[in-house]
Amino acid sequence: MRWRDRLVAAWYAPRVTPLAFTLVPLSTAFGALVALRRALYRKGMLAQERVGRAVVVVGNLTVGGAGKTPLVIALAEALTARGRWPGIVSRGYGGTAAGVREVSVSDDPAVVGDEPLLLAAAGFPVWVGRDRVAAARGLCAAHPACDVIVSDDGLQHYRLQREVEIAVVDGTRGLGNGLLLPAGPLREPASRLDEVDAVVHLVAEHGSASATRRPRETTMAHEPIGWRNLADPSRAADPAAWPEGTVHAVAGIGNPRRFFDLLARMGIDAIPHPFSDHHAFVREDLEFPGAQAILMTAKDAVKCAGFVDARCFALDIRAVLDPALVDLVLERIDGCQAA
Repeated sequence: MRWRDRLVAAWYAPRVTPLAFTLVPLSTAFGALVALRRALYRKGMLAQERVGRAVVVVGNLTVGGAGKTPLVIALAEALTARGRWPGIVSRGYGGTAAGVREVSVSDDPAVVGDEPLLLAAAGFPVWVGRDRVAAARGLCAAHPACDVIVSDDGLQHYRLQREVEIAVVDGTRGLGNGLLLPAGPLREPASRLDEVDAVVHLVAEHGSASATRRPRETTMAHEPIGWRNLADPSRAADPAAWPEGTVHAVAGIGNPRRFFDLLARMGIDAIPHPFSDHHAFVREDLEFPGAQAILMTAKDAVKCAGFVDARCFALDIRAVLDPALVDLVLERIDGCQAA
């Protein structure tokens, strides 16, 4: 098992493992730095900057994905339906682009990152950059009609002043062992959830039973839209025709098990191949002798476009949100603008 895999396994073990325990001193030091940085922003010694538009940040406390990007798309669509003109900023994690830039659907994921391509494909203006303030200003200059900015990730990017903070929590993994990096998966203490405007728990199915939630907490689910053949758009997926043992599934997302479990709920028995989040796929990763179908997420599909064949299908999904979340966002935005 690779070191990273061992570490992730320790983070999400049912109890603190010896590996996690040995890393606690480093977590203590990391926590002190996190607290100091947060205090400097609170006291105004590090300045937050406004960008002339209402800002909604969608982020999480844990390292790795928790379903933020589908939520960002669904929220932007809901805001559009309510008469707003949202734009999106993202770090462009995994991309090599320097500075800030706009994203188009034809861009190379190795340059702009995989998630920004999904956001751009949804039809919204998207700007990427490590400096979210500069990215937001670039977006506003290029698209003056934009009246609200949704930040995909950036909960810890405090320099960008925001009106609304939404934290996403993987309903299966939760916050792991509850420890800060590197002994646990947390980038900030769990108490940070008490400060955000909304906490959204990603659950397996819409309407799934959940534990008692605190105020401001809600759920969302990822609903399958359908299969898309990556080599031949006219080719339909026929899971019933795939012989047992010939279906392979790859997932390079924060929690690959989430994708594999979704396939199981859809009645598809696939051989799972988990990869690390934002994995840069190469042709050899899809070499499965005898495979009749190779299934993947839409996020992974953008990185495999150059070497897929007719066996490769991407599963498109959408996030099903609680309408109350959209109401809360608009209430916060309108209240801040009125003030």
